[in-house]
Amino acid sequence: MSREYKKLENYCKAIREKTDMKPEVAVILGSGLDSFVDCLDNPVERGYHKIPEHPICTNAAHRGRYVFGTIGDTNVVVLQGRLHYYEGYSMKDVVAPVRVARMLGAKTLVITNAAGGINLDYDMGTMMAIKDQIASFVPSPLVGEDVEELGTRFPDMTYIYNRDLTENLIETATELGYILEKGVYVQSSGPNYESPAEVKAFRSMGADAVGMSTAAEAIAAAHCGFKTCGISCIANKAADVNIGPLDDNEVVAAVSGFSNKICDILVKFIKDKKY
Repeated sequence: MSREYKKLENYCKAIREKTDMKPEVAVILGSGLDSFVDCLDNPVERGYHKIPEHPICTNAAHRGRYVFGTIGDTNVVVLQGRLHYYEGYSMKDVVAPVRVARMLGAKTLVITNAAGGINLDYDMGTMMAIKDQIASFVPSPLVGEDVEELGTRFPDMTYIYNRDLTENLIETATELGYILEKGVYVQSSGPNYESPAEVKAFRSMGADAVGMSTAAEAIAAAHCGFKTCGISCIANKAADVNIGPLDDNEVVAAVSGFSNKICDILVKFIKDKKY
């Protein structure tokens, strides 16, 4: 058994002391989207800080806990607060909650995030289904010893975001009267925002949105067999088109302003079993 897998097993055992629920769907909440946990029936939570040796969130905008509950008749685990590479963690630590959710039984992963709009047609408040990603600017979470208990050494990334799930998200949004664009997400390391020149370079590569998370999580999810889809919430125009300096508090506030739409989409998506 690999050392990494043993560590993950210990995390799972600590969670099982609190709940024996086997989730079907896992959801990662981005900055400003905490209210989704209020949609869960019979919630049970386990804070990262209550799990021995589990990395904790240092970003105040992220609670850092697993929340288990139901939506309709579907068991769900919500990762309320993600870990970031810029916090000083290894990428294996960053993606540990994703792997734990898979080991606990979840088969579908929905990733959400706050992002900067690179696509010139995206205004603040745009919601984007992620169809593909660029992860070349951060380390892969698969570097080092392979966790062979979870997946193969060289996993394919052709369909890292499941096409059917992505179309189902868009269809769900449409049924609710919302517009969900479809685009490419690029992850930078942070914690600094991107320079105007970097944004222009990302745009030339085909990216539509940029942020400091998600891509590494999606790689780990593909490695361990998740079906994955994602939504980026465009909280601001990126640096080369933004008027004035970027501010994290403004980003979180902007995303919170349309979190109800994200909640509506995710609840219907799960209740209608489009996963």
